[in-house]
Amino acid sequence: MITDSIKHTGQCLCGGIKYAVSGNLRGVIACHCSQCRRTSGHYAAMTSALTSDIEFVASASLVWYRSSTTAERGFCNICGGNLFWRQFNNDTTSITAGTLDTPTGSAMEQHIFVADKSDYYTLDDDLPKLPAW
Repeated sequence: MITDSIKHTGQCLCGGIKYAVSGNLRGVIACHCSQCRRTSGHYAAMTSALTSDIEFVASASLVWYRSSTTAERGFCNICGGNLFWRQFNNDTTSITAGTLDTPTGSAMEQHIFVADKSDYYTLDDDLPKLPAW
């Protein structure tokens, strides 16, 4: 599911990072990989947009952490908010869905990396569940 090309806004908890998305958002994907679990405290629910469609209204507290050889994650260095994930040499940026202002117009589409999920919860919905990406 891709939401209509309307302007979406969002921010971290303290407001040090504020952004606007002028293009389409992909539907939300729940990632259960160990890196997403460790950065979010649970699984990460992420949408995405073209990087060129993301405008930073405030970004002084944005820091990027190279979390692997292929990707980095964007956090607020004041409140610790986990906002972004992006692969190197890719034209999209994943956005933590919970940082979007509502209404988002988005819906959960699928679960990925379910083979890596933790043991304290179950996945009881009817969405597709992929063992990896």
